[in-house]
Amino acid sequence: MTRMFVPDPRGPIPATRAVYAAALNRQATLAALGDALSRDPYREPPRAPILHLKPANTWIGPGDPIPCPRDVPALRMGGTLGLVIGRTASRVAPAEALDHVGGWLIANDVSVPYESHYRPAIKQRCRDGFCPIGPAAPAAALAEPDRCEVVIEIDGRIRGRADGSGLVRGAARLLSDISAFITFEPGDVLLIGEPHDSPLAEPGATVRILIDGIGSVTNPVRWEPAGTP
Repeated sequence: MTRMFVPDPRGPIPATRAVYAAALNRQATLAALGDALSRDPYREPPRAPILHLKPANTWIGPGDPIPCPRDVPALRMGGTLGLVIGRTASRVAPAEALDHVGGWLIANDVSVPYESHYRPAIKQRCRDGFCPIGPAAPAAALAEPDRCEVVIEIDGRIRGRADGSGLVRGAARLLSDISAFITFEPGDVLLIGEPHDSPLAEPGATVRILIDGIGSVTNPVRWEPAGTP
C-alpha cells in the first residue's frame, strides 16, 4: 500500500511541488460576468475547471512581505483553502477524491486586479511573492472541507469571507474533474478558489487569512524595491 504524504505543519512553506489554483469557481463570480460569457471571445460559460498556476517564485511564508508593483495602487487578496495531495490521483471519482488528500493548508492567491479572463493572467498572478502559504494540517483536521469558512482580514478588520456554499465545484468534485487531465502527485497543492470580489490591500497594510481548524497566515504588503521591472 502506498504511504500517504502528509504536509509537515512545522515547515515555513508546506508546498513541495506544483501549486494549481482554480479560477471562476464561485457562482457569484460567474454571475457577475453575466452575458459577457455568451459573447466573443468566450461564447459560452466554462464547462471544465479553469486553472492557473502559482509557480515557485510566488511562494512565500508567514510574515514575508507581499511585493506590490509601483504602478499598481492595490493588490487583490484571494484567501483560499488548499488541498495537499497525499497520494497519486489520476482519473479519480468524486466519491474517492478526498481519499487522495493528505492535508490542507491556507494560501493567499494574490493578484493584480484585472477584468479579462480570456488570456492567462501570468503577469497579474505569477509575480514574485504572490502566493503566501501558511499553516498546514492533516486531512482529519477538516471533516467537511466545503463547509469551512475562509476569512480575510486587512489591518485587523474583516474585509472578506466565504464558505463552500457558493462554489461551482466543491473540493472533491474539483479534484476529480481536474484529475481527468492532470495526474496529481504527492506534495502537489490545489487551491479551491478565492472568494468572489476578494478585497484590495494597499502597500502598508497587513493581511491575515484565517481558516478554523488550520490556523492563519499573516503578511504585510510592501512596495517593490525601486527599479524592479
